[in-house]
Amino acid sequence: MPNRVPMYRKLIPMLCLSLTLVWPVLGAAPAARGKVTGGVASEHPEWFKESFLDIAEDVSQASEAGKHVILFLHLNDCPYCHRMVEENFKHAPYTDFIKENFDVIQLNIKGDREIAFDEKTSVSEKELAALLKVRYTPTVIFLDSNNKPVLRLNGYRSVRDFGYALQFVQQKAYLETTLSRFIESRPPEKLYSFRDHPQLQQITDLQAVAGEPLAILFEDSSCDLCDELHDGHLQQPSIRSVLEHFTFVRLDARASTPIIDPEGNHTTPREFAEKLGLSYRPGIVLYDRG
Repeated sequence: MPNRVPMYRKLIPMLCLSLTLVWPVLGAAPAARGKVTGGVASEHPEWFKESFLDIAEDVSQASEAGKHVILFLHLNDCPYCHRMVEENFKHAPYTDFIKENFDVIQLNIKGDREIAFDEKTSVSEKELAALLKVRYTPTVIFLDSNNKPVLRLNGYRSVRDFGYALQFVQQKAYLETTLSRFIESRPPEKLYSFRDHPQLQQITDLQAVAGEPLAILFEDSSCDLCDELHDGHLQQPSIRSVLEHFTFVRLDARASTPIIDPEGNHTTPREFAEKLGLSYRPGIVLYDRG
């Protein structure tokens, strides 16, 4: 049976592929530490909460107002942090909805500001990021009235899918279901037709290829950023070079056709995606060598 990559290393939004996969797979020598390239500095909206960084107190105040707290964890010059700030907070069709139902607190995962997260935990921003195991930016964590995370989004989300997450938390649907089931309960929109790619393979027995590096791409017909993925990252020579080291397989995350997962379980793409907790398309799951 193949060794599995830990869950936190496997669930990576596909739009971050170019940032996370290139040199580790190729085995190149580590580059000298430098600045993030391709980044844009973010200017957070003035309506983000000016917190004293006593998070438990912030949660208490939000709860009294019938709100949840959002922790927006970012990094200086992170390109997808900037995109999310501009598209999902400042200029989203639901910006007023966020203001009415959430208090948003921005935290820099490399920052040094002191944070009292709860009565037992007083740490710097970067220490809190380590405690929360933040490995991607942006990361968005929603807190309930007890200062407990009820939803965590690792990486960028499209405007539409972030809107689903906001509704999921505002309605307290987390008390009864998962985000993926919440999204799937909605009538699917036909937004995307599956596209060819020279490296994609149609394989239903994933256990048979799990002895080598395996990349599983999850898409579905309602994916609003899959075309962007194919027109962007999957066209890049650097990404295609990385994918030469993987068996690259696509699954329709809404399909009920039989497959065998990498561990040998008989399942369906839909059940497999749900088991992995995948609530975002496009998404990729990585398995290392068995």
